[in-house]
Amino acid sequence: MRLSVPVHVDVLDMDEHELSWQDVLFGEVALRGDSATCSTAATIVRARGLGREGCCPSCGTLSVRVHDRYRRRLQDVPLAARCVRIELEVRRFVCVNSECVQRTFAEQIPGFTSAYARCTDRLGALLNVIGLALAGRAGSRMATALGIVAGRVELLNRVRAMPDPSYATPRLLGVDDFAIKSFHTYATVLTCGDTHRVVDVLPTREAGPLTMWLLAHPGVEVICRDRAGAYAEGAAAGAPDAQQVADRYHLWANLGQAVEKSVAAHRTCLPARSSTPNVPQTPQPPLPATSHGNGRLAARLQAHHALVHGLLEQGMGLRAIARHLGWGRHTVQRYARAEHWHQVSPGRHLRGSSLDVHHAYLSRRIAEKRGRISLVALHRELAERGWHGSYSTLRDWAAKRLPQPRRTPQPPPAPPSIRQVTGWLTRRPSSLTEDEHQQLKAVLEHCPELTAAHQLVRDFGNMLTEQTGLLLPAWIDEAMAAELPGLSSFARGLTNDIDAVTAGLTLRWSSGITEGAVNRIKELLQRCNSSVRTALAIDVMRLGLQRDLRKIRQDFRRATPRSTGARAAARARLRVFSVGVSFFRGLRLMPVVSHGPAPW
Repeated sequence: MRLSVPVHVDVLDMDEHELSWQDVLFGEVALRGDSATCSTAATIVRARGLGREGCCPSCGTLSVRVHDRYRRRLQDVPLAARCVRIELEVRRFVCVNSECVQRTFAEQIPGFTSAYARCTDRLGALLNVIGLALAGRAGSRMATALGIVAGRVELLNRVRAMPDPSYATPRLLGVDDFAIKSFHTYATVLTCGDTHRVVDVLPTREAGPLTMWLLAHPGVEVICRDRAGAYAEGAAAGAPDAQQVADRYHLWANLGQAVEKSVAAHRTCLPARSSTPNVPQTPQPPLPATSHGNGRLAARLQAHHALVHGLLEQGMGLRAIARHLGWGRHTVQRYARAEHWHQVSPGRHLRGSSLDVHHAYLSRRIAEKRGRISLVALHRELAERGWHGSYSTLRDWAAKRLPQPRRTPQPPPAPPSIRQVTGWLTRRPSSLTEDEHQQLKAVLEHCPELTAAHQLVRDFGNMLTEQTGLLLPAWIDEAMAAELPGLSSFARGLTNDIDAVTAGLTLRWSSGITEGAVNRIKELLQRCNSSVRTALAIDVMRLGLQRDLRKIRQDFRRATPRSTGARAAARARLRVFSVGVSFFRGLRLMPVVSHGPAPW
């Protein structure tokens, strides 16, 4: 049911404290509400502008000549949990400037409407906040819960349309790479170490783009990077006066790889894991065979019988024992009436066997042989005593009434793996368990080379934690003199970047902020991976890259197996990558990361 409520804005006899539609919906906006239609789902308000003239968007000339009028439907912020739609009567003015290229133009309400928009400016600002915080699908679900109709593509388009935040040239610049497509396409992210914000994204991880960016943004004083040669070359060419700092995390990771190579070279001298010595055990004679057997059932009956009789000796009654143990009274009676545990009825009877008459003989023979007698010999002796049963009957009787020895031999303990030994050598000693300490001690006793490697790792770790980078040259000389596989080449590589490594082991700066930005970018890429192709096509069309898209298709058609299409395929891949970079820049991935705290 619809209820039509006329709205009178210019009410003279209204109380000064009473609110009207004008105050609630429009406030100080130059609009006049004519009527409103309310329903359970939405509120539709018809309104018109109060201005007498319009301003041409092309030349800025004011005009009062009205060409025509039309209805414009806009979505507004929800009111009382209802969706609000405004049917605005818009005038189209005629531009009176004869030299203007635009003959007519539509009326715009300042602060309320924008050209070609299907929602008001205040609702657009709200959608920008939702899209920036939750992106596509999650933002669309949140908008629906708030009473706003907005699709995921619309929210993504709003995020793309936002301008990039302007940052001053950072004094402390962090440089690291991340994979757009693993093992194929990589890009470089630049962060500010002071504000912890992402500054820019470079399309490759080569030296050229980093050099051009540094030349265009002078003033960088410290550059934190990993040990990649391209970044070192680009930083030296773009900012020769800046202090380069090698990241401590990457240094320790490279050291771990070198230690793993050294352990792999000496894996033949890794000892087996320590285990308890095999002490020969004297075989115990088997328990006498009874009607209950001599396995777990007999042990349980014996323990329960001793427990009940112990409580009886303490003066407890049968009911008290039953309440104390949580058993039934008749169960306690069975144990109490039996003088010996052999006389206790187990509650379930074994099926009788033809060997029951030979029970005493079998018990005596097993006791004489101390359990070292085969079933074949017993079967032969029973046949001589007049028993005509089969061997399977004797076997089944022995399986039920005799304990089965464990015949599976235990395999010898295997030596520790290369990764385990590498972890013992590179981890903090305080984080090792007592067993790992013993295993590491056994490894170092068997291999003197690994003892030297262990000492080198400890010395490097002390330099890293205590920031004593001045000791690095002496450590490099000692590592190269040890001639250990992996460690010697690692020390030799440090000499090629000695200044940055010394600064990394001395100064307080590191690339931890950049690594955090890389992790956030990876999570964003994983979230949008399923819709990348659709969004890429939308972004290509929006940015006017139809020409590049046609060129890509032509190059892929030329790249057939029978044609000389290698260069065409290479050009196609290059254009795909360039379009992909444009997509990521159009997606405004960095504003999503840097405008505010991450939504997760």
